[in-house]
Amino acid sequence: MALGPISTFRVAAADLNGQMRGKRLPRPTFDKLGDGVRMPLSVLNVDVWGADIEDSPLVFESGDADGILLPTDRGPVPMPWLDSPSALVPMEMFHETGEAFAGDPRHALANVLKRYEAYGWTVQAGIEMEFYLVDDSGDTLAPPLNPLTGRPLQGNAILSLRQLDAFDGFLSAVYDASEQMELPAQSTISEAGLGQFEIDLDHADAMRAADNAWLFKALIRGMARKHGMAGTFMSKPLPDESGTGMHVHFSVLDAAGNNIFDNGGPEGTALMKHAVAGCLEAMPASTLIFAPHGPSYDRFVPGAHAPVGACWAYENRTAALRIPGGSSKARRIEHRVAGGDINPYLALAAILGAAITGIEDARRPPAPISGNAYDMDLPRLRPDWASAIDTFETDPTIARIFPELLIRNLTLTKRQEMRRLAEIAPEDHWKTYLEAV
Repeated sequence: MALGPISTFRVAAADLNGQMRGKRLPRPTFDKLGDGVRMPLSVLNVDVWGADIEDSPLVFESGDADGILLPTDRGPVPMPWLDSPSALVPMEMFHETGEAFAGDPRHALANVLKRYEAYGWTVQAGIEMEFYLVDDSGDTLAPPLNPLTGRPLQGNAILSLRQLDAFDGFLSAVYDASEQMELPAQSTISEAGLGQFEIDLDHADAMRAADNAWLFKALIRGMARKHGMAGTFMSKPLPDESGTGMHVHFSVLDAAGNNIFDNGGPEGTALMKHAVAGCLEAMPASTLIFAPHGPSYDRFVPGAHAPVGACWAYENRTAALRIPGGSSKARRIEHRVAGGDINPYLALAAILGAAITGIEDARRPPAPISGNAYDMDLPRLRPDWASAIDTFETDPTIARIFPELLIRNLTLTKRQEMRRLAEIAPEDHWKTYLEAV
């Protein structure tokens, strides 16, 4: 790995909330990273405020034992939003024995991808990242100031080039930084909400795509601060505006590079439909992954553009699962359920784990819908945080996707967060989540 001319660097792994947990280290220690960096296993199982989980077996049964962070295959990544030249080395957690730590979200995705590899398949994924730029200088969040006029944004500007041009300084800096970080940032649009944008990350191998999303969230938050704003992936930071989503497009390639969803026509193969069925059947039990925080459920209201009914359709953006049109060679599934506040590793593990389970079980989906899914009586996602936690904990399909330790750690974490959030006034919830998710 090449580090470049810097004096310090960071090492970090993703905790269950997707937050970066790690250390800042001096340049001379970089050459020793192959030996690993010692950190408590429990650091990947803390709540959104960074507190230990009460009664966590990682702390109270194991004596808060150390694990070993080892570099992923990503290598060092520049951090262009910082004033001093710095780099981040993404890491994964292992036991001292060399065994992968089952509570690491990145390992959870790796285990799902191994199920595809057993068939000689690889998964390609592209991710649409929605986010808001906001003004957090007051007691409540507000739309950002227009950089050209200095006045707060007024009126919605969906697909507005004028609004994109107004924020050209920020967006150009994001593209420059993405190139430095080797993030495949593609098209940008102005979304429906005031100060809401979407940037697409091009298709890549699924693990690379999850890494890209994790790093991109850090980039947006850091670069927004550098431009005098806050960048957030909260699911609904402004109560009267649209919700924030993260849409995942995925296809599966065989050993020869052929798309197993492509039958030469618009309808897709039987394997694609088995994958659709698996995603639909696992969707309610996966609610906790797609809506992991208390404020996540603010997005599940009419008008927030959040699909909450388990259904699929061809070329229909109101459906939870959409089969886009276009060339059959690019036949893919678009999973539209997750909020922007998710952990990308857990989200892709849930989506791709459900799809491979549907393929392995040869599940058959219901007929695709036509019309507006928001007006239909459909199987629903869990309606609230508490029921989402309970369902995730006990569902048999979830147990086929995620290891027992991660399920236990995540449910303990979310129950602790639910108790603590209840002690905070709702109007102050944003202060916890603004840049944490």
